[in-house]
Amino acid sequence: MYIPKANEEKRVSVMRELMVAHPLGTLVTLGASGLFASHIPMVLEDDGSQFGVLQGHIARANTQWRDIVPTVDALAIFAGHQHYISPNWYPGTKEHGKEVPTWNYAVVHAYGPLKVVADERWLLTFLNKLTNIHEAGSPIPWKVSDAPEDFIKSLLNAIVGLELPIQRLEGKWKVSQNRTEEERKGVIEGLSKLNTPESLAMKALVEEV
Repeated sequence: MYIPKANEEKRVSVMRELMVAHPLGTLVTLGASGLFASHIPMVLEDDGSQFGVLQGHIARANTQWRDIVPTVDALAIFAGHQHYISPNWYPGTKEHGKEVPTWNYAVVHAYGPLKVVADERWLLTFLNKLTNIHEAGSPIPWKVSDAPEDFIKSLLNAIVGLELPIQRLEGKWKVSQNRTEEERKGVIEGLSKLNTPESLAMKALVEEV
């Protein structure tokens, strides 16, 4: 990915935090038929390595897991907060008019060899883990064991697991770092006035610069 120096995020802890907070990854692989992408929730596991390992699953009917070039790393993309930035928020628009719109965003790219896991016990452990993470905020969390055992077993036969040991991480935080303090203040004010969850989330990222 193209990353200007001003937008490069090198802190592993910050990149891992984004992947955990925005777990729906876009898994991109190269196969005989070309590039293939699936959008799947993933779990970041700490396996003692520098970056960790990503775990996920896809439908057995999804041909992606059967058509992978093993010598080419897979890519998992995690998109964080994003927002349109209006030129009206820059002082220069009124002064000289030489401003244009842009888009702010935070994104992480994780690269590594993709491993297919067909073991039923691994799949059940993973599904319990994935479910428990995302049900944690519910008043009465649903558990995999709440469904009939034979029903879950039939579903396990319809999926395959995936593991991606992360060997390289790229982080890009395009959050107005290349702008002056006055221009960033204008962006912060504009986002604040919109007062939407996404605008306030981006406002917080710009304020951290």
